Amino acid sequence: MIRFFMMFLMVLMALGIPFTAQAAAFGQRAANMAEIKAIRVSSTADKVRLVVDATKEVDYETVVLSKPGRVVVNLTGAWLSPAVKKNMDLGSRFAGKVRVAQFNPNTVRIVVETSVGRNNYEVFSLKGGESPYRVVMDFGNLSKGSSGAAIKFPTGHGNDAPADKPTKPAGKTDTKPGTGGQASSGSSGAGIVIPPVIKREPFFSPGLSGKKIALDAGHGGNDAGAVGPTGVMEKSITLRVAKAVQQLLTAAGAQVLMTRTTDTEVSAKHALASDVEELQARCDVANDEDADIFLSIHMDSFAGGDAKGTTGYYYGEGTSSGQRLANRVHLAVAAALGIQDRGTKSCNFYVVKHTVMPAALIEVAFVSNPEEEKLMNSEAGVKKAAQGIVDGLQKFFGS
Repeated sequence: MIRFFMMFLMVLMALGIPFTAQAAAFGQRAANMAEIKAIRVSSTADKVRLVVDATKEVDYETVVLSKPGRVVVNLTGAWLSPAVKKNMDLGSRFAGKVRVAQFNPNTVRIVVETSVGRNNYEVFSLKGGESPYRVVMDFGNLSKGSSGAAIKFPTGHGNDAPADKPTKPAGKTDTKPGTGGQASSGSSGAGIVIPPVIKREPFFSPGLSGKKIALDAGHGGNDAGAVGPTGVMEKSITLRVAKAVQQLLTAAGAQVLMTRTTDTEVSAKHALASDVEELQARCDVANDEDADIFLSIHMDSFAGGDAKGTTGYYYGEGTSSGQRLANRVHLAVAAALGIQDRGTKSCNFYVVKHTVMPAALIEVAFVSNPEEEKLMNSEAGVKKAAQGIVDGLQKFFGS
């Protein structure tokens, strides 16, 4: 507590806020916000990566500016540790100087000077592992067949936005990790081929029979995912739920593709795979077999035990089918479990972005909530969640 108070005073000084009753109220809010503890940098011939370590989940949005080129990431619900270096020079041809500041009492802003085009940067989130929550920023050759010298920099025309104007409204990515891969955040994933993804808007006949459904049990192997207050691991719950869903769908006449059926990583490299290699391996299971839909199953987590409920996620720039899939499944799961409905949200999660078919990610419940951890560690809870998922899929294919 003393450490937090001292850091809080330093943040107030940085913001020019005198220690008053109003500042004390800010201090109360800050105690419930995420602390940005570190920003780590790694680089390869193909890209440079920034990893932002946070003590808990944060909302984030990405804004692209030009003249000069910058990618701005705003982390809301966060405060900046005085220990974080505020100015860095990455010394990379993909990204130059980085500035970090407490933009306002509720927002940490990271500005990266870069001239790469829209297809050569990516911002996404991860949870678990060495830090409770991470926001990852990659700049460089991220597309198929990149060679380390083939990157195309903008020329000042075409895709460039007017000075200090975002290329799209707020460039919202999202708040949840739910990505499944927890290899070292410094691993580059260099050399892997990521296929271009064009989301298709299919037409489905009613019913589950004959449908090809890809189920992704989040995390696994060396990646435990989130861990509940009594030690229950996300990876074990997601696998139990996915297997129960598989049984129900098979009985209904569907063909089920499982990304994993045991406690292991999906990539052939197992624990040696980079984050992107592990996530792409999950996408490949669905893409290579031309699945009709893809559903990734996760458990949510938050600092403290109060957060609860079910949330559905879909790729914000995908199809209306992906949004409908997330909505149908999350509503049915919340009803089956009798827990809070947290809504359906757009996201930029790798596995729902890089699958070509309608895709969704379901955060079944909060493993960090003692009651929901107990529920989902029970056979009854697993069966209810699985039945909810199948009910949601039935409504999706019936609509």
